[in-house]
Amino acid sequence: MAGSSLRLGDTFPNMSVKTTKGQFKIHDWKGTSWMLFFSHPADFTPVCTTEIGELVRLESEFRKRDVKLLGLSCDSVEDHLKWTEDIFAYCAKSGGGCKGTDLPFPIVGDEERTVAKTLGMIDASEPVTKALPLTCRAVFIVGSDNLIKLFIYYPASTGRNFAELIRVVDSLQLTNQKKLATPANWNPGEKVMIAASANDDEAKRIDPNYEKVELPSKKNYIRMANVN
Repeated sequence: MAGSSLRLGDTFPNMSVKTTKGQFKIHDWKGTSWMLFFSHPADFTPVCTTEIGELVRLESEFRKRDVKLLGLSCDSVEDHLKWTEDIFAYCAKSGGGCKGTDLPFPIVGDEERTVAKTLGMIDASEPVTKALPLTCRAVFIVGSDNLIKLFIYYPASTGRNFAELIRVVDSLQLTNQKKLATPANWNPGEKVMIAASANDDEAKRIDPNYEKVELPSKKNYIRMANVN
């Protein structure tokens, strides 16, 4: 991805964007909420239509976690609004469970790829359209402090698993203010790991009954805790 050197922990750029919900600066619109920013290669395309429909269905789950959704596609706001009708029609035919005629989150119009270039979301592996390149399927999760907590790039051919991204949000929010980490395949409600940076006194404050896992090395670096 060319055109951006954004890293984890960087401040997400506070760009002024034109969207299906009006024009605004991203930080002003986001406020102190978390944000899932996601991009699409183009409107009126099959995988993108399924993804937007899935986000409509899951929007309430993100809202419960105080996560605002902000999409982007390299077409005009006018095209986004026309595309919306297809999205809801597809949802109805596929039993997706999304109802209504208005998307519950804004989509940025980025015909000149200004935002895409700023965020480094141009997909060099995809053919150009109208002499302009397409974006990949990018995801940025941004914390209440406007810092980038996660970013993932998917190729245009691979649709995203948004239920997995909800799980990631749960992990990020849990570990954001505490010295914790979540192990492989963790789900909310399961045991977590005490971070290596926490000493034993801090570990006891997290969970007085935390468990040290005995290992051949005799190094007590795996400490499991219940935080429910």
